[in-house]
Amino acid sequence: MHDIEPVNAAALIPAADERAALVERWAARHGVEAAARLAQAEDFADAVSAEIRPENTEDTYTKSWRVWERFCAAQGFPITEGSRGALVAYVAWLLREGRQRPGPGGVLGYAPASARLHLDAAIVGLRRAGYTVTKDDAAEARVALDGLEVKLIKAKERRGRGQAVAADPDGLYAIAAACDDSLEGRRDLALILTGFHYASRASEPAGLLNADVSVRAKGLVISVLTGKTKHSVRSPKIPYASDPTICPVRAWIAYREALVAHGGDEHRSPTDSAFHWIDQHGNIRGPLGPDGVTQAIKRIAARAGIPVKWTGHSLRSGLASTGRRKGKDAVAIADQGGWARHSRSMLGYMQRDDGWDDNASAGLT
Repeated sequence: MHDIEPVNAAALIPAADERAALVERWAARHGVEAAARLAQAEDFADAVSAEIRPENTEDTYTKSWRVWERFCAAQGFPITEGSRGALVAYVAWLLREGRQRPGPGGVLGYAPASARLHLDAAIVGLRRAGYTVTKDDAAEARVALDGLEVKLIKAKERRGRGQAVAADPDGLYAIAAACDDSLEGRRDLALILTGFHYASRASEPAGLLNADVSVRAKGLVISVLTGKTKHSVRSPKIPYASDPTICPVRAWIAYREALVAHGGDEHRSPTDSAFHWIDQHGNIRGPLGPDGVTQAIKRIAARAGIPVKWTGHSLRSGLASTGRRKGKDAVAIADQGGWARHSRSMLGYMQRDDGWDDNASAGLT
């Protein structure tokens, strides 16, 4: 099997041939000089695309391309052909046996959401390498995936982790009660309360610096600069809470004061990480990374005795669902949490508690 990554030099040869043919057509239409300028513009566009593409997106493409390679090897298909039949067969294989190791319940097939990601990444990889995948063929593969997902649901076979359990004010109170006055306890409370109020992804508090969190008269302004989209790069405002027990602003101030008291004035620096890893002896270590944030959220919630496990996305889900329940405008929720307005993802987070209080048929007759 050929070891072809979607961005390596060998894979770009067909794309280079295609570009040369395009330049020839431009030269015939507009002259050689204009064609050369247009070719330079294409090179510039490629450079801009590479510059703005998030590293984790590139990593996802690379990993998913390896899944496509495994499928092609298993089926005896060339990896360069994204035909209708190959793509439909790919989604069926992903759902049936695509995993290298069994998932929950011993299932070898991917969850539909993961299969969708792998399909989209394979299509992107093929096109970036200069191989043809038509819109109709890609669309048919996606329709096939949707149909196969319906069959799984009808068979009552549910895969994947499902939607994150939403954090809520009751959980915040439980966490506040379980956080002591130690440096770790103050950090934990600040991490949870601030993260809840701006619907943080795990990567966002991990990417914050001290200078990115500004204390103002009415509360905090958080400059989230590590987002993947123009919506997620934002500056949400977090007001003081009416109850000091679960106030994110007071929790942040108390945490940073404790950090300076324990670690010295270096933690006043604007370039100091917002959240640090603190070891079991109370020693301040390096920045808390995204995985560390996720593990901290799980650990903090478990310590507080929250009966349903929180995940790294519980704070994000919590702002959307709690905000909706309290009548907040969907546009305001989207802007605070860094979603596109009317985002399907955000609407999915706006969970109904039990289907009775928020029921479309309630009160109609």
